[in-house]
Amino acid sequence: MNKSVLAVDIGASSGRLMLGSLKQGRLFLEEVHRFSNSIVKKGQYYCWDLEQLFVEIKQGIKKCSDLNVKPESIGIDTWAVDFVLLDDNGELLTEAVSYRDDRTDGMMEEVFEHIIKERIYLETGIQFQKFNTMYQLRALQKTDQESLDKASTFLMIPDYFHYLLTGKAVNEYTNATSTQLVNAFTKKWDKQLLEAISIKPEIFQEIKTPGTVLGEIKEELAEEFGFSLKVVLPATHDTASAVIAVPEHEETIYISSGTWSLIGVENRFPICVTKALDYNFTNEGGIDYRFRFLKNIMGLWMIQEVRRNYDNQYSFAEFVELAKAASHFTSIVNVNDDRFLNPENMIEEIQKYCAETNQAIPSTPGEIAKCVYDSLVECYVAAIGEIEEIFEKKFTKINIIGGGCQNELLNQLIADATKKQVFAGPVEATAIGNIVSQLIALGEIKDIHEARKLIKHSFDVKGYEAAQTI
Repeated sequence: MNKSVLAVDIGASSGRLMLGSLKQGRLFLEEVHRFSNSIVKKGQYYCWDLEQLFVEIKQGIKKCSDLNVKPESIGIDTWAVDFVLLDDNGELLTEAVSYRDDRTDGMMEEVFEHIIKERIYLETGIQFQKFNTMYQLRALQKTDQESLDKASTFLMIPDYFHYLLTGKAVNEYTNATSTQLVNAFTKKWDKQLLEAISIKPEIFQEIKTPGTVLGEIKEELAEEFGFSLKVVLPATHDTASAVIAVPEHEETIYISSGTWSLIGVENRFPICVTKALDYNFTNEGGIDYRFRFLKNIMGLWMIQEVRRNYDNQYSFAEFVELAKAASHFTSIVNVNDDRFLNPENMIEEIQKYCAETNQAIPSTPGEIAKCVYDSLVECYVAAIGEIEEIFEKKFTKINIIGGGCQNELLNQLIADATKKQVFAGPVEATAIGNIVSQLIALGEIKDIHEARKLIKHSFDVKGYEAAQTI
């Protein structure tokens, strides 16, 4: 009997549970449960509703019984940087405040008063973004030092869900690196860094790598579901899981395209050089202690917000068609400007930016969409140029993975702008990466090399070349 495993993949706007299994040398996926996710205002902060998310996770597990499937294991991945603190009794001390909340405004600069920027980068290799965990902790010091004093356990969002399932508190490696508090060379929490910013190191848990079997779910949960299953750590940072699913292509730049666009290359060692710091590249942890040398770029969040501002009257596919019809429109915005992180109204913010920079102001849905797509492409092109400068070589291929790879217009624009071969797929990269991490841990797949060959064999990948489709 082939083993099935259950991947829980939660993003900023939605989550889903996907069953994965091996049959006749191919990997098969089946969606079991899908649900929405969004930040909600709790008091003065924008937070994630962890209680509701866990309800959805449990509902998805129960649906496996309806399908007559008992998964062997489960693993959860989410976005990075956000966290909760627990007290001595394992109870929540803090809300899961979202990285989109403005509580971190000015916090990065305050941290630099205690420890110089260059030292942080040389030790962690992580790019500077105002919402990194380090700066969220600094914000907490200013508003709720009491909770920090009481805290006995620091858990990132997927760590917390794994804790709810098993009662075991660990910090998973790939997500831990996104905190900007893990030493890139020792792969451990950087105690000197923590002491420099007056955060007690003992709240941080032992760092465990993807593929670690945490153990069986709690007995009361097994009774609730009607079956037990193991909890296996995937790469809990969703981008780390997605990058696992990049099919075997030598010398490829990848773009993990979703709410965020993550553009980079996989590397065997961290690149903590001055030029990488100047260009604000990050060295986040990956499977097998590989590094994801990449840049975080605002992604399809912008078009998601534009759609919401238009009261969801247009589908994403319709925005693509409207953008094609607005081919005359050429205004560009800087997608990485903080003003686009969580504006009151994305459409108005784009229009204001164009007005302030003396460009034509987009007024129709098609012009807005065209502006977003062109602006993303311009940012991708710049980032690719920086990667090639740092590596002192040209890359000939780009592999786009994740939900955004379904946007054929954007794929073609990237091929046209970069003059490189573009491969789009697999779409379900994050869930696939999560699943293969579990299957490797269970001995069903030998290693990452075998996994990537399997992925290439199992899922469609479409090719694009400048000015024409292959």
